[in-house]
Amino acid sequence: MHRMNVVEKSLPLKMVRAHLDNVPEFALPAGFALRRYQPGDEEHWRQIHLAADRYNEITPELFPRQFGTDWRLLRERQCYLLVVRGQVIGTGTAWFNDNFEGARFGRVHWMAIVPEFQGRGLAKPLLTAICLRLHELGHDRAYVSTSSARRPAIGLYLRFGFVPLVQSEKEAAAWRALKRMLVNGGRGGGGQ
Repeated sequence: MHRMNVVEKSLPLKMVRAHLDNVPEFALPAGFALRRYQPGDEEHWRQIHLAADRYNEITPELFPRQFGTDWRLLRERQCYLLVVRGQVIGTGTAWFNDNFEGARFGRVHWMAIVPEFQGRGLAKPLLTAICLRLHELGHDRAYVSTSSARRPAIGLYLRFGFVPLVQSEKEAAAWRALKRMLVNGGRGGGGQ
């Protein structure tokens, strides 16, 4: 029971990838495309997260608080997933942190796909694009902040070579529970 509570409470967790060599490469399926940030995408970003994110409060102020207002920097680092006919359905950002654990890291930041397009194999090519972009921008390692309640995202990050960054016993307990759940195909090991 305790193990499930740790996971279900949406405990903040971090994962790291020690290098950005040999990033798994997945191509977008036919009918989808990627493009970089364009002025005005703040509203697309907000709408995507309002639809997809059950764990954070998505306010109009969140975008500038997370990314600032330098559109050149955003154009360099933020990616949007579209249906070829133009509907924006996902986003992810090849962000950065110059002092993560005392070092410069790239950051996979605020990845999301609207629910009606989840489960179609789109997160893998989006994450490929973000990781490759981080590498192109000179980052040699990356991290991602997630939470224990985001099991599909954690599974994706693990497949891409990200590993848990454990900084407390509470986090260690969450990772042990998550490992059991992921090994059991997300069913958990009792208490669910």
